[in-house]
This record gives sequence, C-alpha cells and structure tokens, in this order.
Amino acid sequence: MQKPSGVIPETPGSYQFKDASGRVIYVGKANNLRARVNSYFAKTDSLHPRTCNMVNAAHSVEWIEVRNEIEALILEHSLINRYSPRFNIRLRDDKSYPFLAVTIDEQWPRVMVMRGRKRKGTRYFGPYPHSWAIHETLDLLLKTFPIRTCSAATFKQHERLGRPCLLFHIEKCSGPCVGSVDASKYSELVHDFLQVMDGESEVVVNRLEKQMAESSQAQEFERAAKHRDHLEAIKLALERQQMVGERDEDLDVIGIAEDEFEASVQVFYVRKGRVVGRKGFIVDKVEDVTSAELAALVVERLYDESPILGIPKIVVVPCEPERNEVLEQWLSQSKNSKVEVRVPYRGDKRELHELVTQNATQELNRHRLRRAADHTARSRALSELQDLLGLPEAPLRIECYDMAHLQGTDYVGSMVVLEDGLPLKREYRRFKIKSGQGNDDYAAMREVLTRRLTAYIKERDQPVNERGDRPGKFSYAPQLLLVDGGKGQLGVAEQVVRELGLEHEIPVAALAKRLEEVFIPGNDQPVEVPRGSDALFMLQVIRDEAHRFANRFHRELRGKRMIKSELDGISGLGPTRAKKLLDALGGVKQVKTATREALAELKWLPKRTADAIFEHFHSSPDNTP
Repeated sequence: MQKPSGVIPETPGSYQFKDASGRVIYVGKANNLRARVNSYFAKTDSLHPRTCNMVNAAHSVEWIEVRNEIEALILEHSLINRYSPRFNIRLRDDKSYPFLAVTIDEQWPRVMVMRGRKRKGTRYFGPYPHSWAIHETLDLLLKTFPIRTCSAATFKQHERLGRPCLLFHIEKCSGPCVGSVDASKYSELVHDFLQVMDGESEVVVNRLEKQMAESSQAQEFERAAKHRDHLEAIKLALERQQMVGERDEDLDVIGIAEDEFEASVQVFYVRKGRVVGRKGFIVDKVEDVTSAELAALVVERLYDESPILGIPKIVVVPCEPERNEVLEQWLSQSKNSKVEVRVPYRGDKRELHELVTQNATQELNRHRLRRAADHTARSRALSELQDLLGLPEAPLRIECYDMAHLQGTDYVGSMVVLEDGLPLKREYRRFKIKSGQGNDDYAAMREVLTRRLTAYIKERDQPVNERGDRPGKFSYAPQLLLVDGGKGQLGVAEQVVRELGLEHEIPVAALAKRLEEVFIPGNDQPVEVPRGSDALFMLQVIRDEAHRFANRFHRELRGKRMIKSELDGISGLGPTRAKKLLDALGGVKQVKTATREALAELKWLPKRTADAIFEHFHSSPDNTP
C-alpha cells in the first residue's frame, strides 16, 4: 500500500483501512489524524508484525473528521460494530451468562432465569457465573416473596381451570392466576423483591423483624415463625452476595491477564457494596497494544452499549487507560453524572481488584489449555481433509447442505458453515424450496446450490458501494462444499458447480449417512477416511449440524402451516388477530376448546368474531375436539 495522496487533516477523527475489494479491515481513532495515519507508513521493520500484516493487506485508507476526541471514540465504536473489521481487537464472551429477570411491564410480573437478548420492560440482575447460583438465590427468595415463575401459557391455563399449580401449594407462588392475592399485595411483593436484589434490603428486613416481634407479643407464634423463616431466607440469599465495600458504593472492578496473543478479562459488578454479578470474556489481540491501550479498549467495549446494570460511579482498572480523561468524559456524558476510572493502590478496592485479577489469570490459563487442545485437533483435521480429499489448500471454510421435508411438503434446505473448524452461526442460511419438487431430493439440492452459488458470483463481481458497506451474505466461496448424501447428491453438486464455471474454484464432496462414506468427483469408490480420525469427526459434526438446522426450519414451517390451516376461513380473524388470540389463550388447542364465555372475555375481540371462532370449532360433530 502506498502512502495516501492529498493532505490528511490534523484534526480528531476516525480512519478506516480497506482491502482491494473495498472491505473495511481496520478502524481506528486519533486526536491528530495526520500524525496517526502517517505512523503506519514508517519502515516495516519498525512496525509490529500484526500491524505490518494489516498494512500489507490494505489497499487504501479513508478518514472522517469530527469535532473532538469523544466524538471520534463514538464514531469508532459505530464503525467497528458496522463492519466487524478483521484486524480490530475483538471481545469474545466464552459463554452466555444467565441473568435473573423480572417482567415488571406485565400485570402480574414474573421472575425467571434467562440468557440471551434483553428486552424492554424487564429488570435484570446479574450476570451470574453459573445458573445453579442464581437458581439457589431465587429458590430462597421465593419463600419470602412468592412471585409467579410460570410462563404466560401456563398462567392462562391455570387461570382458565381455576386451579393453582404445585408451587402455590408449597408456598412459592401467591397464586395470582386464581385470585389468591390482590394486585396491591402482589405489587408489594414484587417491590420488596426488587429492593432486596438491588441491595437495599434493610427496609424489608427491619419491617419483617418488627412484624415478627409484634406477632410474638400477640402470641401469634405460627405467624411469628413464618416471619422468622422469611428473614432467614433473605439473610441466606444476601450471604451469597459477597459484601466487599460500603453500603452506598457502586463500582465495576475490571481485572485483566494477558499474553502476546490474547487477554482474559473478568468484571465484578458491585452495587450497594455487594457483588451482584460477574462476567468474563476473552480478547483476541489481533493488533499490537500496550497495557494502557488494552485497558482503554476493554472499558470502551464494555460500555459502548447500554449496560444492563448501568454505568457505576467508579470503574476500577489494573492500569490507567490511554487518554483516561476522554474515557471519563464519555462515561460521564452517558451516565449524566461524574464517573471515575481509577487504579486502586491500597485498601479494600486493592484487595478486591487482586481477587478479580486472580480470576482473570486462572481463566486465561484454562483458556490456553482449551485453545491448545482444540487448535491442535482442528489444525490436524483440516490438514487431514486436504490430504485425503486432494484439496489445493486446507479447507478453512467448509459449507454443508441438507434437505428436509415430510412427504414432499414444507420442503426446505439448510447451509451451515465451519470456519477454521468452528461453527460460524451468523453465516448459516435457510432456503424454502420454491419449485415444488415433491419428493425429489436431487432437484431440491440443485435449486439450493444454484441459488447460493449464483448469489456468490453476483456478489463477487459487484463493486463495493460508495459507503464501503460490507459485501452481501453470499460473497465468500467455500474451500470445500459438502453435501449430505451419496453419489447422487455428489453428482448434483458437481454438475451445478461445473455449469456455473466454478469447478476449478470450489471442491465438492459428499458424506453418506449409512456407512459414513466420503465420496469425491472422479472416484467411484469412497475415500478411505480412518474411523475415529479428526477429519471424519469434523465432517460428521458439520453434517449433523446441517441436518439439525434443516429439520428445525422444517418444523417451524410445518407448525405455522398447521396453525394457519386450523384458523383459516374464520370470518373476521386475520393473521394479526389470530396471533394475538393464540398468545392470549396459549395455543391452537386452547382456542379449539375455549368456551363462548372465555372468548367473550377478550375485550379486544369483536363479539361477531368470537362467535365465528366458537361456531367454527363446535358447529359440526367432525370439528368437535
């Protein structure tokens, strides 16, 4: 790459390196764009090897000016999230952490343990390192605050039956489904539960102690014993949240352990002086960074989106981050109050930080062991596949295809991807068969492969637009195209690749289920892939994943079609109203068995439509459930 022509401004901003295809491969920020960009064009022997690789892969560099460093920081985050550049440092969660969630936007709020995407109208506590830890805490608190934990469908089912579930009988639910608790009392239970989880338990504990004393003085010993049991349950739950600071302290403690290639980050969330959650992730150091730069990057990524527990007053870090004053201004703007990013040198915070760093060190050691074992096995499998299948290079990207149907209906296809031997789920694709193939697997396979590879050719040859957007979803070619089946499926794949002129670019193979035989073009006999080898195991993993993915999509389509056919033809019941009806009653079976009175209770459902639904399922003996 040549040094960019033209005058680079000496202003704050973000710069983007792009490859020959116009794809963004690195995004950075700078207070002085000219000085920062020019630093990449020093002598190559003075650059770090990773930086040198990035510059060699780059074809051009562009920049965007902003008014100050904070805007440059925000712009960098936005561009990294948009382009996912391959040479930027990445934070990888090693697991999906569980949270304790309370659905405060519902009429009868529900408490549950959940993972994954967060939604509005729900309060979250955690994350917790293990699901059993949060289940034990919840089990203890439900003895004192019997909030419902059931799903909406289960709640409606018991509400309709007029009988509570087992949790009501063992006093771990107050029974709102059968009217055993009024709305104000239930709201009080939810409020007290949230107070305890927020670390503000003194008010609740003092009230229970007072009620226990009053009951004892009134010689209501059974009620006093119940208050005592509730107090013990709360205290046990609080003991699981380690007290590490003053009762009014809110802080996040970040510990980092690193080697040349990766770093382990552990975060302890402290609210009201108690550790209420923790989280860990691994950092891929694909660029050369100092400890101060790494600390800054970790803080930036940790708070670049709205954190579930909010931004605390204090963020404790192992060393002062690069441009710490800019970070503090950015965090303070996001929180709308002053935030400090500090290094602890003595006292309780120093001891807590040492504990968090120790956790990070132990996790990095465990990750090294896993990485060494996994990386060795994956590298061996890819090398074996290259040798056994006669591939021109190790298949770093493998795509596998499978079909699913039921007697020719709801025909679907799946495409799953392995990159570097690991599943790349964001690249998975699903196909609805459009040509009505009946029971013809070969024709369905031909359609799927043709659609995928035609899209690849189109996107491969299409220039990147002016904004530099990332290429489309089919822009990468596999280094091995694997189909689930035997010689017939292989023949289809081979023919499609040849017709599209890709036979010299994309190798194909087939894996038959029956004897786990591998077939390649030009060879009547299966390739001898040793049983128990890493290569065969990798092929089996991707084949089974394609089968699972196809079957799941098939079940979804079939379920939607069956629901649609059950509710089809009912006057006044369109798709939107039908979905709302299913959500309200809990499923098709409940709709079919619903009484006229139950349907009439749905105030949003017109009476004429409610009558039509009832008549549809009850007017004929053939339709009687």
